[in-house]
Amino acid sequence: MSARSLAFLSGTCRRLIVATALTMVSLTAHAGLDHVIGYDQSGIWNRNVQLALEYSVIATAVGGALWLGNDNELGHTFWQTVDAGAISAVAAQAMKYTFRRARPNSGQGPDAWFVSGGDSFPSGEVTLQASFVTPIIVNYGRRYPWVWALELLPAYDAVARMKAQAHWQTDVLAGWALGTAVGYLATTWDTPIFVQILPHGLTVGFSKRF
Repeated sequence: MSARSLAFLSGTCRRLIVATALTMVSLTAHAGLDHVIGYDQSGIWNRNVQLALEYSVIATAVGGALWLGNDNELGHTFWQTVDAGAISAVAAQAMKYTFRRARPNSGQGPDAWFVSGGDSFPSGEVTLQASFVTPIIVNYGRRYPWVWALELLPAYDAVARMKAQAHWQTDVLAGWALGTAVGYLATTWDTPIFVQILPHGLTVGFSKRF
């Protein structure tokens, strides 16, 4: 990837981070969205279910990309989800380090920003889910409207993380917005970033060898 492309990507990511953060902080200050939800880890809200979904999404994106390859339409979409997942994960972690917001289970309230050990804003897991579903929806949503149902994945994860008292409402909204924005951005590149930097033998698709 050229230095110009890297500079564009870096600048775009910075703008996404700043815009998302400012929007969600403004919501917190003026709309009073944040409040603690009753703790519930039963049934589908169990932490193991959340983790299983996270690992399944990662396995589907990476496995689908490697198996189908970038020359396949769906494989190309999976490579876009890999880009989106990696970039949004870095962005979300950078925001966690920057804003250091206390989690609901800390007992410090929703206005506890820039505290030691704070890592609530934004939700990294909701970011992941949104970054995974967005390229699929962008590429297939018009042809197959049912694909929009994939938005249930970040929606479920948002509720689950709040029920675990691990995130505030604006944390999960910020993660959803960030993942969606980066996911859409990934669909605008002709060649996914990982396809550019990885050996062609990996990105061509293992299915073509059999």
